[in-house]
Amino acid sequence: MDNTEEKAPHIRLLEPARPEMAAKIQGVLSPGEEVLIQVCTDLEPEGQYGEGWVVATTQRLLVVPAQGANGTVQVPLGNMRSVRTEPLVGGGRLEVERQGEPTLLVPYSSTLAAKFSEVARGLEQLRQDQSVLVNPNLDRTRCAKCNRLLPEKNGLCPACVSRLATLKRIAAYLKPYKGRVTILALSSVIGTLAELAPPLLTKRIVDEVLTPGVGAGDLSPYVALLGFLVLGLIGVRVASWIGEWMHVWTATWLGARVTADIRSLLYRRLEMLSLQFYDKRQVGALMSRVTQDSGMLQDFLVEGMPYLILNGLMLVGILCFLLYMSWELTLYILMPVPLLLAWGMLFWKRMRRFFHKTRQAWSHLTARLHEVLSGIRVVKTFAQEPREIAEFDKRNRALVRVSVQSERNWFVFFATMNLVSGMGVAIVWYFGGHEVLNGSLSIGTLLAFYSYMWLLYGPMQWFGQVNSWMTRAFAGAERVFEILDTPPEAYEDPDAVPMPLIEGRVTLRKVRFGYDKSKPVLNDLDLDVQPGEMIGLVGKSGVGKTTTVSLLARFYDADQGLIEIDGVDIRKIKLGDLRRQIGIVPQEPFLFSGTIAANIGYGRPGASLADIMAAARAANAHNFIMAKPDGYDTQVGEKGSRLSGGERQRVAIARAVLHNPRILILDEATSSVDVQTEKHIQEALSHLVKGRTTFAIAHRLSTLRNANRLVVMEGGRIIETGTHEELMQKEGHFYELVKLQQQVAEVIAIKE
Repeated sequence: MDNTEEKAPHIRLLEPARPEMAAKIQGVLSPGEEVLIQVCTDLEPEGQYGEGWVVATTQRLLVVPAQGANGTVQVPLGNMRSVRTEPLVGGGRLEVERQGEPTLLVPYSSTLAAKFSEVARGLEQLRQDQSVLVNPNLDRTRCAKCNRLLPEKNGLCPACVSRLATLKRIAAYLKPYKGRVTILALSSVIGTLAELAPPLLTKRIVDEVLTPGVGAGDLSPYVALLGFLVLGLIGVRVASWIGEWMHVWTATWLGARVTADIRSLLYRRLEMLSLQFYDKRQVGALMSRVTQDSGMLQDFLVEGMPYLILNGLMLVGILCFLLYMSWELTLYILMPVPLLLAWGMLFWKRMRRFFHKTRQAWSHLTARLHEVLSGIRVVKTFAQEPREIAEFDKRNRALVRVSVQSERNWFVFFATMNLVSGMGVAIVWYFGGHEVLNGSLSIGTLLAFYSYMWLLYGPMQWFGQVNSWMTRAFAGAERVFEILDTPPEAYEDPDAVPMPLIEGRVTLRKVRFGYDKSKPVLNDLDLDVQPGEMIGLVGKSGVGKTTTVSLLARFYDADQGLIEIDGVDIRKIKLGDLRRQIGIVPQEPFLFSGTIAANIGYGRPGASLADIMAAARAANAHNFIMAKPDGYDTQVGEKGSRLSGGERQRVAIARAVLHNPRILILDEATSSVDVQTEKHIQEALSHLVKGRTTFAIAHRLSTLRNANRLVVMEGGRIIETGTHEELMQKEGHFYELVKLQQQVAEVIAIKE
């Protein structure tokens, strides 16, 4: 690394301490001493739960206990030989190896493993007199606001989601559809007015027709008015039908369209995210963002938001009419409302637990069902059908129990709501009846009050459900937005250097990388590869061979050091140009569902059948393809399940041939196949590597005899380089590996 990089600004990892602990730490520090790392551990040296602090400055490492004035351990940076983390049962420990003194051990529980991994990484950088480059944004398992456990690491807390901010962001996706939003608003107003009108018309029928008309001599004016008001009721119902039809049609279209837009953006972003993003997440969880979370958002847009709009307008209109007709009786009607709201919120809070238990029970049942049916051959091999039936019955009974509890709670909810609503009915008839008898209220007005009361109480009953519904929908929306806000790979970097045609010269300088940053897989890797050269990467499993080629394809960026192609820093090359000129044949090739021709042509969209067939011939795949009934139109099945391992491998090689890369990566391309198939694959590879810079990884060292150079790796470092013959004559590490393989092969041959 050059001096400019070593002088880069420090990235600090600082946790706030309690005032008394902060004062204690400050008391240990020297004036002007710069703190770079300050983190808390939750275990004492003896292994009991307790607080302690690890503090690193530009001069030394301090371990400060929470209890006792003495006991602080300090290690000058120059006295540290190495720093690492060691996983233990239920936790781990930070191990600081010191010169001339026992190793310093700092224990911690398993929940702090990621944090101390970053601490070890930072201390190693300090020990080597480098800039501290740690990740200050560690995995979160609890909400920073309410301290609740999060549904998933670094996820969102449903209880703390800002509904207003989320609603504004959702509404922003409605902007392209302003015309339909206007129709939705208009239909909402029409529907609300149509729902509010019938009680008023009923009031007029009772007060202006029925009450004065009974016993009157001339009924003609009353009959005419009655007909007019009934026509009004019919007209209102027609208007309500039109408004509802417009509302449902528009809301359904808008909800589906907006959700489709968000789902499309979400998928585009998922396609553009780095492998490091996927390494930290389960594929199933990401799929649920596209399916379940976007589905909940669509349900809210289609049903939830229109429900809120309509009932919000309805409640405002009802209150206005009630207050206009009799403010005293309105206050009586509103008396049960707090009870309705409180019971609804308490009930749905309780029901969320039952919903969660029900989902868990269903998940356990379906997971076991899927697992057993997938492994039915194993079940039958060991005659374990009774055991699996008993296990299924156990999980099925658990589902029944929670389902019964849920249904019982539903009954309690509705029974209680009816009881509270019945109190409102009694209040209306009692106090309203008094006012009718006193002559201060007409019978029609009382009936209108009765109708409006039910219109008012209805939405109140479901307020808790809507609140829960909104919480889930907004939490789902926030999870979707979290993906949309994740920075993608640098495909659109305006400062990237276009390289439409590379020669294939590869240089690695002091490259250091680790998936866990405190445990680097590669250490100070140096390598120069000339254009067209074939390099064989050799070593035991876990020494960093696949990691090296992954860095070359820029699936990951090196933590330190430099990787160049044709003298240009790989991070400055336009990512699309880089990936288009790198071809990979993996150990387990992945084929998409579809035809053989479609899979070979995947790397070059629009390739002709003649080009596809030429690539297949070069990969020694043409003969076996033509032997199949459908030839190149043969369906390969999911992940290529209808082809053998060797056939899948040759299709993958044909795909790489058609892609025509300048740099080729062969990662165990001939493993797990028989000798005859390996012969075909080796012949195909001999055509493929010509004129290309090639990196080949193989455990069968005999397959690398044609490599220009072999690079032997151990512990993330290059320990030997040379041709096969040179390394055998040297009788070093490579020689020992070859001899070991020969001995194993002889033992296997004797047993056979």
